[in-house]
Amino acid sequence: MSKILIVEDESSIADNIRYALEAEGFQTEWRSTLGEGRQSLRAGGIDLLVLDVGLPDGNGFDFCRELRKTETLPVIFLTARSDEIDRVVGLELGADDYVVKPFSPRELAARVKSLLRRSAGLVAGTAPAPRAKTPFEIDAERLKIRYFGEVLPLSRYEYRLLRVLIERPGRVLSRDQLMDLAWEEPEASLDRTVDAHIKSLRAKLKKVKPEIDPIETHRGSGYALKEDW
Repeated sequence: MSKILIVEDESSIADNIRYALEAEGFQTEWRSTLGEGRQSLRAGGIDLLVLDVGLPDGNGFDFCRELRKTETLPVIFLTARSDEIDRVVGLELGADDYVVKPFSPRELAARVKSLLRRSAGLVAGTAPAPRAKTPFEIDAERLKIRYFGEVLPLSRYEYRLLRVLIERPGRVLSRDQLMDLAWEEPEASLDRTVDAHIKSLRAKLKKVKPEIDPIETHRGSGYALKEDW
């Protein structure tokens, strides 16, 4: 059972969130300050963080920036700020989703479920396949991927996209499937976004091994990672 840490200073909002999440089978832990939230994270066992931006002892943006230096757990921001620039800043700092107050607790619960599913890399019919031999090495804790022993200089979404392909060698994934697995808001992305990232990935892979193109294009279907080496 996944455990959700809620860092929110308004008890009425926290109560509504806890009720919605627990109704979906999640365990919850509520803390009203960043200091208390830090203690809960140090204690361990947290699978996802729901984080208010404006808190009595600090700013959620700053806390997320600090957190991302050592932690990769999913983060959803709660905020009263609806400006697009605030949303962009939050996501660029490393948050995985952004919910503007007032919001539906049931919608938040649905976002939590979706985010946990994507972060685990599990979508029905696309479970990772075992891989006995591969030139790729995934360092999930450091969010890095090595290719023939060399660390690739990947952006956040390049890392996610390549990891999805590596964990499913030979499986042809459509652009929609790749967006759902690798993007935080797949509904806001476009097909050409996947194509652009694939092009960038291929260029970086070729710098390591110019003679190999490990990403296969299947016209009209999608992309797959080379299965036989």
